Amino acid sequence: MANSHVNTLNPGDPFRDWLVEEVVANRIRDKKCCVNVFKYNSSHTVCRYQFKGEHFSVMAKFFAEPTGKLKAYNPYKGMMNEYRNLKKAASIINVAKPLAVRKDFNCVLVTEHIPGKSLGWYLKREEDLYGRLSAVAHMLRNLHDNTKSSYNKENEFRNFHDVLDHLKLDYGTRETFNKLLGEWWYSSLLDRDHGCMVHRDVTPSNYIFCKEKPYAIDFESSWFEAHPIRDLGVLTAELKNEFELHKGGGWKAEPYIGNFLWEYSRGEKDFYSITGILPFFMSIGLLRSARLHQGDYRNYLINEARECLGAIYRGN
Repeated sequence: MANSHVNTLNPGDPFRDWLVEEVVANRIRDKKCCVNVFKYNSSHTVCRYQFKGEHFSVMAKFFAEPTGKLKAYNPYKGMMNEYRNLKKAASIINVAKPLAVRKDFNCVLVTEHIPGKSLGWYLKREEDLYGRLSAVAHMLRNLHDNTKSSYNKENEFRNFHDVLDHLKLDYGTRETFNKLLGEWWYSSLLDRDHGCMVHRDVTPSNYIFCKEKPYAIDFESSWFEAHPIRDLGVLTAELKNEFELHKGGGWKAEPYIGNFLWEYSRGEKDFYSITGILPFFMSIGLLRSARLHQGDYRNYLINEARECLGAIYRGN
């Protein structure tokens, strides 16, 4: 995420004083320090607050300041939802730990700042990508295995239809998707005894490597009672998308995808089960990306998503 310096807060600023006196009180020495503010590109106002002379920062996300297309939602509910999700995940995996919430500062959630490079950085450069993806695979497996719950299959399909609704496809294309989704619904592939917590927003920018360890950030859209392969499908779609756009073809992502799935798996039987289910969730991932594009590339992603769902006819 690109960021730029936008302000410096001095003692007497209400938000700065709250951060210094209540949120990070025991983590900094100079209670009179100024605080530099760096703004990030995000779906909400997101800023890093760096305490001058302290080599310490926190992140703040203001839920009452949406910057994306989605404006009609409850910011207090969103703030508390992510706070609870982060608390839950933090007991299992490395995350940007939540430090505080406050409604009267535009529904702000303050978390740790994780310094380091994102999975997206390694993906762009194809630098130690096998190792980085393996670390994320192990992290996701840990999250999924330690948050077992009931499973809501209906919610997976409801969400798929919501994504399709958002794309406003022509009648024929939508009917094709509806038919394929019906085949998946009546097959036993997506049936399972239990669900789990999923990160859900599994974009490469949401995994930061600090001292060689992966940390997950942004749990606003996290789900419970979900299918664990959702996270794998979305991330593999992101990999394919990156290679198609910038590296000469989506097929070049396949060795990385195969290794990522193998590292997540508990042996050969588990691997083959996962690869049978993956196309359904990879299709969702591709359609999510299609919402961000126009023209030929949007059509390419929609066609790839349809091809993925067609795996139901190919014995997967």
